[in-house]
Amino acid sequence: MSRKKKKDLPLLEKVEITGVAAEGKAIARVGDKVVFVPFAAPGDVVDVKLTRSRRKFMEGRIQQIHKLSADRVEPFCVHFGICGGCRWQHLPYETQLELKQQQVVDNMTRIGKISTVQCAIRPIERSEKTTFYRNKLEFTFSEKRWLTKEEIDSKAEVKDMHALGFHVPGRFDKVMDVEKCWLQPEPSNAIRQWLKSYAISSGLSFFNLSTNEGFLRNLIIRNTLKGELMVVVVFGEDNPKVIKVLLESLHSHFPEIQSLFYVVNAKQNSSLSDLNPILAKGKPFLEELMGTLRFRIGPKSFFQTNAVQAHKLYEIALDFAGLTGKETVYDLYTGAGTIACFISSAADKVIGIEYIEEAVVHARENAALNNITNTTFIAGDMARVFNTELMDRCGRPHVIITDPPRAGMHPDVIGRIIESGADTIVYVSCNPATQARDIQLLSASYRPVVMQAVDMFPQTHHVENVVKLERIRN
Repeated sequence: MSRKKKKDLPLLEKVEITGVAAEGKAIARVGDKVVFVPFAAPGDVVDVKLTRSRRKFMEGRIQQIHKLSADRVEPFCVHFGICGGCRWQHLPYETQLELKQQQVVDNMTRIGKISTVQCAIRPIERSEKTTFYRNKLEFTFSEKRWLTKEEIDSKAEVKDMHALGFHVPGRFDKVMDVEKCWLQPEPSNAIRQWLKSYAISSGLSFFNLSTNEGFLRNLIIRNTLKGELMVVVVFGEDNPKVIKVLLESLHSHFPEIQSLFYVVNAKQNSSLSDLNPILAKGKPFLEELMGTLRFRIGPKSFFQTNAVQAHKLYEIALDFAGLTGKETVYDLYTGAGTIACFISSAADKVIGIEYIEEAVVHARENAALNNITNTTFIAGDMARVFNTELMDRCGRPHVIITDPPRAGMHPDVIGRIIESGADTIVYVSCNPATQARDIQLLSASYRPVVMQAVDMFPQTHHVENVVKLERIRN
């Protein structure tokens, strides 16, 4: 039987939303199928226009709301429902925390087969700030902005098609123009709005994401807890005179910008990893404090986007590691070495391993900045570098801290962890599902004893989780 075309999919009437799935979409059950619905809340009764139907599940969007959940609150952002960033604005923060905690527990019990009797579960670490908590945002210029359904239905002439904002979820070639973003403190919004107005009044071209042509391409804004500010303007074409005038005018309007860079990117992709940002004004880096440690942040530095919650996350990891000052610690997927540096004073030595060479360079710089001499950072593929030869050379680990990407750890890495004989593993993850899978693969040799989730990104479904595992001794 052939699959139904999208236009032939039916409308499901008066469906009750009963829960929330791992990726943040609300769920309902119709017959023997699960229906995934974004921007709904448990307790809503809605009509759902299906957009996808498979053998075991369906996906759809809200067509009409018959009954609002008692848990709903009014979203504070005008872009809610279109922007893919803060999808849980319609849920009270306490409800968000409950759902995230439950998401972690469900993954650990169902996928990880973890007994909540044997493994202590600490309450989720809440965020003091639920808005304006990010220290980095990247915006995209587009000459043809995303039109809302209301704008299309009105059939009125749209005079301004320029956009400086975020990509619409699932559409690399469409950018939603942002009026106000609630993720980064001011003057982030003011800078973005000023730059858009300046560009339009000066007749500067916005980027065309289909043809890869246009003068203005991206805008990156970084800030620190102390209020320091870095701005990076990315141009799609090299026009030195126009670039100079724009940057001088930007700095004149916002003298609080301590670090102003620009990049010329005429490539087919938007990655800046192989390009050199040019300092136009101010100093070449910002400085962020985390406890007593200082971290320099340049235009391409790797750093947690919520510094306050990152500090809490690292404190939990240090607590779980149980260091006495005599241990050899391996920090897998070390990134820019923030965890390695953070725990270094409590260990004998720390070996950090990371795939991205540029991140390893930053890790070494961070260690040197803080006069840390007991860390070693190694660049390379984890499954190849983390091996018996390395452990024989640098010492067998007493403790392993691992903070892999969302996909989790490669089976070869899990095998090496088991072979290492480390007494303790501290597993930090941004994806509790793959974390639970990996913990199950470790279960013959290691048992989880305590875990704690951390809310790094309020208003979203994302959650970090830290688990301490101890070696099973026969």
